[in-house]
Amino acid sequence: MRTVRDAAFDVLRHTGMTTIFSNPGSTEIPLLAGLPDDLTFVLALHEGSVVGMATGWAIARERPALALLHTTAGLGNAVGAIATARANRAPLVIVTGQQDRRHLALEPFLAGRLAGLAGEYPVWTDQPVRPQEVPGAIARACHEAVTRRGPAIVVVPMDDWSAPAEDTVLAAPAAVVRPAAVADEDVAELARLLAGARSPALVVGAGADSPEAWRALVALAERLRCPVWQEAFGSRAGFPQDHPRYAGVLPSEREGLRARLRGHDVVLVVGAPAFRQYVYRPGPLVDAGTTVAVVADDPDEVHRSAAALALLAPPAAVCERLAALVPERADTVASGTAASGTAPEMALETAPPYRPGEPLRAVHVLGELAARLAPETILVEETPSSRPDLHRLLPARRPLGFVAAAAGGLGFALPAAVGLRMAAPGRPVVAVTGDGAALYCVQALWSAAHYRVGALFVVLANGRYAVMDRLAESGGAGKAPWPPFTEVSVAGLARSLGCPARRVETFEDLAATLDEVVPTLPARDEPLLLDVAVVPDPEYRF
Repeated sequence: MRTVRDAAFDVLRHTGMTTIFSNPGSTEIPLLAGLPDDLTFVLALHEGSVVGMATGWAIARERPALALLHTTAGLGNAVGAIATARANRAPLVIVTGQQDRRHLALEPFLAGRLAGLAGEYPVWTDQPVRPQEVPGAIARACHEAVTRRGPAIVVVPMDDWSAPAEDTVLAAPAAVVRPAAVADEDVAELARLLAGARSPALVVGAGADSPEAWRALVALAERLRCPVWQEAFGSRAGFPQDHPRYAGVLPSEREGLRARLRGHDVVLVVGAPAFRQYVYRPGPLVDAGTTVAVVADDPDEVHRSAAALALLAPPAAVCERLAALVPERADTVASGTAASGTAPEMALETAPPYRPGEPLRAVHVLGELAARLAPETILVEETPSSRPDLHRLLPARRPLGFVAAAAGGLGFALPAAVGLRMAAPGRPVVAVTGDGAALYCVQALWSAAHYRVGALFVVLANGRYAVMDRLAESGGAGKAPWPPFTEVSVAGLARSLGCPARRVETFEDLAATLDEVVPTLPARDEPLLLDVAVVPDPEYRF
């Protein structure tokens, strides 16, 4: 007898979701026991790591990844990671187990109220009415995840898998075509706006991180002879950050944003909303006389942007047409002014030299990485107190060169780096994270070790939540009440999870270790964690 389970496996094969990331419970056993050999099971030791690894996989492959979670406890543990996947626009299909359908009305042990447990973060949630609808729901979830760029959830009672498939009709198309072409008339108004600009500028975001978008944006920036800024707190780079037109990362508060964009009469934001902020400050986002336009394929980003004109369309296609239609500008602006393509933070391009005897700081570690990492490296960032220095010293030189958590929650870097490396084994993957952030999903290191994922994890260990300390002090409220955690050894935790680890306490040891390890990263099949002792940075710059 052909079962619902058999039909669901056929859907996974058809959609290419043949790798299953999971931390299973009893409600998933009927699906997983005797898994066919052509399907791959990847175990993580916490649901946050399950979804984080799947997120990295989906980002690298640009196709849906499958996560399997255990009823209430599993889905509940994963909600933070699901929120990050939504903010990072990662297409995930999440199948969540449920108690046996035949006695759900009695709310048996492990029965879950799952429909709203993840809140509004899933792009789509379904609880099939009949077992025979499960395969079609999974197929539709795949389409929903791709179209809406986020996690789609299907809740499946455990007895559904053994039900007869009967003559199941999939309530989903076998394939969905999403045309990406843009006609000249679609961009005509935007082209006129740019052509008439006295001093245009570009702002790019995570939605423009693709080879096609980078090529189109480079052509457009060179044609406009304008600076290109990266959105604040962007989860990916939308432009080659070693290009002469790259001007740095925008400030995440209004005074700095206005100052940085002052003098530009037209600002085109591509692949990001206008504008993402952090700390609230009063006042307008841009000065009077500055017209803001937005191009993005995310309806949420478009609809919430404070812009005079917005175009909901693929950024690469739009910018390609704009580069062909907008007249080339003469570069009459003197070097060093706001419209010349330079910005204050771009003046420093190297780390301050280490002086023997001084404490090792995060900026020294980042400088040593910058001197060694290849352009094709995927850098995963989760070090809030050092992020400005990381942006300055380690520019993204290739698409997918920078990945971070768009939602701002901790626990992303370690599992995401594992998933990224599994999905892109030909590229070096380096995760730079604080020790506080690493503790949120340290269990991902077991998966890295067990599945021989050759990522490098660099932990900047200052033994405290340095950002929180600085924020408390800068707010004038006095000393923070939370203690440091200097007794925690991330290297010790890594080794207990089977992941090789080294403690690094001196600059000389750091340089020697990186000289040894970095050349091995492209072909490496064993993870390594470097637990680098650093002193807290004296201040945190937004």
